[in-house]
Amino acid sequence: MSDKNREGKRTARERMQEQRAADEASSRRRKKLIVGGSVLAVIAAAVIVGVVVQNQRSKPETPTAVPAGTIGDKNLVIPVGAGNAPSVLTIYEDPRCPACGTFEREFSATIDQLEDAGKIFTNYHIVSFIDRAVSGKGSKTGANALGCAQDAGRFRDFHDVLYRNQPEETNDAFGDKAVLLSLAKQVNGLDTPEFQSCVKDNKFGGWVSAVQQDFDKSSFKSTPTVLLNGQPIYPKNGSEEITPANLVKWVDAANQGKQLGTAGSHGQTPAPTSTASEANNPSPTAG
Repeated sequence: MSDKNREGKRTARERMQEQRAADEASSRRRKKLIVGGSVLAVIAAAVIVGVVVQNQRSKPETPTAVPAGTIGDKNLVIPVGAGNAPSVLTIYEDPRCPACGTFEREFSATIDQLEDAGKIFTNYHIVSFIDRAVSGKGSKTGANALGCAQDAGRFRDFHDVLYRNQPEETNDAFGDKAVLLSLAKQVNGLDTPEFQSCVKDNKFGGWVSAVQQDFDKSSFKSTPTVLLNGQPIYPKNGSEEITPANLVKWVDAANQGKQLGTAGSHGQTPAPTSTASEANNPSPTAG
């Protein structure tokens, strides 16, 4: 074979090898593009889902059923006390929140006294976000039961009983409606067929969701969140730690020279304490 022919065959073979290498490189690039495109598509889908979820959170639904006597935009707030009281105490709480339980066990008696004296008008926002992070449904079912108690005109007494008997945060006892109905027996006049049906049927489930959505779009991130006339006071008011005595002092200072509220004004005026005797109540559970 002549040198010329050998050179021609070698050149053709080299061209084939070069073409094969180029094809393989092109194939690798296409695979990378396909994989990269898939990853981008997944990321884009996740972003879209996140935007949709955030938009849903920023637009609280209008509940089809709300507890009687609730106030505010879409009736999301439970009021306690004389509506013409000179100061407003705003409280955001979750039934499963251990810090809320600690707060209520320390402050509920003082808050009740301030309400009864016409010094404060308390606005409760019953949120339910702990169910998102801890398995169970006690936040939502507990919040619905509180709505049912409000509907029956027994919110304050049932609210106080609920927090005195709050389980550990990871114990979803309030997710059992039988537990909630049992606790209702400690409030005179609450354990009725109407209340039982309200709890069992989750009557105010839409309202519970709307209250939580409203909390989601607020600037508040934790519970309890406590405000006096719009000023945060938990755990501190300025440099002072909150205590029952300090709460009374702050309210009296805010009310100085103002007329106290009167029974029968707008809002739920609490009736005399109607809970059963403490001797018949289970021991409070720390949260």
